[in-house]
Amino acid sequence: MKHRLKQLILAASLAVPALSFANTAFVPPVPEIAGTAYFLLDAQSGQPIATRDADTRIEPASLTKLMTAYLTFKALKEKRLTLEQALSVSPKGWKTEGSRMFLDPKVPTRVDDLIKGMIVQSGNDACVTLAEAIAGSEEVFAQLMTREAKRLGMNHTRFMNSTGLPDANHYTTVRDLSTLASSIVRDFPEFYPIYSLKSFTYNGITQPNRNLLLYRDPFVDGMKTGFTDSAGYNLIASSHRDGRRVVSVVVGTASPEARAVESSKLLNYGLQFFDTPKLYAAAKPVSEVPVYKGDAAKLPIGFNQDVFTTVSKGQAGRLKAELTTQQPVIAPIKAGQQVGTLKVSLDGKPVLERPVVALQSVGEGGFFGRLWDSLKLLLGM
Repeated sequence: MKHRLKQLILAASLAVPALSFANTAFVPPVPEIAGTAYFLLDAQSGQPIATRDADTRIEPASLTKLMTAYLTFKALKEKRLTLEQALSVSPKGWKTEGSRMFLDPKVPTRVDDLIKGMIVQSGNDACVTLAEAIAGSEEVFAQLMTREAKRLGMNHTRFMNSTGLPDANHYTTVRDLSTLASSIVRDFPEFYPIYSLKSFTYNGITQPNRNLLLYRDPFVDGMKTGFTDSAGYNLIASSHRDGRRVVSVVVGTASPEARAVESSKLLNYGLQFFDTPKLYAAAKPVSEVPVYKGDAAKLPIGFNQDVFTTVSKGQAGRLKAELTTQQPVIAPIKAGQQVGTLKVSLDGKPVLERPVVALQSVGEGGFFGRLWDSLKLLLGM
């Protein structure tokens, strides 16, 4: 028997909050950005707000260290490292060129200090030390970096080292970097505050965070700078204001000042002229569907995560949602299993699509119940 599709229109259930600038639908053009490429991401909805050359291959320079940090945080979460663990820098790590936290080969350094040295001081020696502790060698660690990038959906990225030192086969895109930055915020909130530290002192040497926006904008709380002669001056910045978070990636600017100014333009554009209404709450039923051959007749359905969307200010009230579920739904069903799709549109144009999942499991029913439901399906009852 062919499955038939059942569509339910749920526009009335959109819980759009009262928004500021409710009568303002005007959105000016994206400001001119003096860089080779940029990407502005709404971190809550996952939707881009403004981009240029989003998928063009770029040299990430020290923005690479976001992935080094991601894998370090993951190792800590999985208890393969501890913050109190002391590591010694290898000859390779100690000799690595570029920025450093000035590790002493004779003095082991705690992992929590290595993390701060990597993030705040952009220490290449710290990166190599962490990479070797996690993977045995920096070369193997780079392979793990690329594999993790693919898992996160960074499909145009390849890493050759943990530091971002130039290599012809070491590349990414501004879109992929925005994915990585927002993943750190989402997956490791306990470590993210390190990105807001304005300075860090190690081995008697105090180095400032090179992200100038931390000193200028009270809403900016991260993330990372990068520079090489070939890449120019790069900056990933994250701003949290009025319950919203936006992430900007700007690469190829001419100076530390320029990367800060251009990033500020993007962040303010996204925060001033767009909103991120919450449409549905995680784990809260939005509908029920009938279940056949199960130990329950109805299945509550909804979302694993809160559902947000990004719209220009004043347009949230015009959103429409359509929920499509595939019928018949036949037990057994596992909690979290996709059973439908939510599509959100604005004035007939699609803006968002999310999977709809079972919010609870439904096991197989008894013999006679399954037999009766088979008869109903056969007769189309």
